[in-house]
Amino acid sequence: MRKQKRLNIQRKVRKFRVTNAVKRHSNRPRLSVFRSAKHIYAQIVDDNEHKTLASASTMDKSFRAQNLYGGNVAAAAVVGKAVAERALAAGVKEVCFDRGGHKYHGRVKALADAARQNGLDIGAMAEE
Repeated sequence: MRKQKRLNIQRKVRKFRVTNAVKRHSNRPRLSVFRSAKHIYAQIVDDNEHKTLASASTMDKSFRAQNLYGGNVAAAAVVGKAVAERALAAGVKEVCFDRGGHKYHGRVKALADAARQNGLDIGAMAEE
């Protein structure tokens, strides 16, 4: 129990640090990602006006109609595509990526890459 509690505290501190750095150094809206064991959520937030401009998740009815599991890389790619399409429809073309407290790999990376491929400007793709 102690180890899990320590890991949760570390993740929360890391999320606070990453999110504040993104807010401080960018004037773009923020593409915020939340990842749980079974689902992934993405929303584009304008921090100046405190409004959500677009959002998508594996809990959406359109996603659930496809009968896909929400906790894998394929699901994250579908959510990335959906949030990019909704953002472009709302008139948002450039965002900064807020990965929260998670590492930039796996589902988080798949979501970002899918959003890039569907016309959303997140920034340069990470070198491998």
